[in-house]
Amino acid sequence: MPYSPEHKRDTREKILESARRLFNRNGYSGVSIEEIMSHAGLTHGGFYRHFSGKDELYAAAVRQFLCKKAPASWQKPRKPSVVTRPRAQRIVDAYFSREHLENRDDCCPMIGMGCDVQRGGEEVKAAYQEVVEQMVKVFRDHLKGPRAHDRALALVALCVGGMVLARSVGDPDLADDFRRAAHAEVLRTTSWN
Repeated sequence: MPYSPEHKRDTREKILESARRLFNRNGYSGVSIEEIMSHAGLTHGGFYRHFSGKDELYAAAVRQFLCKKAPASWQKPRKPSVVTRPRAQRIVDAYFSREHLENRDDCCPMIGMGCDVQRGGEEVKAAYQEVVEQMVKVFRDHLKGPRAHDRALALVALCVGGMVLARSVGDPDLADDFRRAAHAEVLRTTSWN
């Protein structure tokens, strides 16, 4: 008896969620299809009913970050007053939070998967670029003036770069310094402080 469309969709979502978490935690080359399927509670043989290969899965996992139904814990507002801030500022505040820095499973793929993307195929790079473009759009929609796009690009670079550095250094105090300094610069540049 064939599986229902809902079952197929739910199974694909399990695979994507497992892949996204494992890719964020261990990188593209550090995860096998077998591990992804096992982590999802599925058998290795079922993988090819949903994806043609690891590159397609990786690209879908990156895109899934944009389409998640429920926000990760680091994306949820902490205080009622937070909702009065512009959407872009709420995103920046969450992005630079300690929870985001420490949450390797649910982090933004911009900081969790960047090194792997440069070695990936065109499909992987296209998916990563979609996430970058969405981040740029959030800033650009908030910024005004003739250089809004250039400023948005710089802010995304500052956000991603600040968090990559914070995550990459071994000293927790230096990591916090990178995170706080980049956050403060974004707030200053956007006049949100």
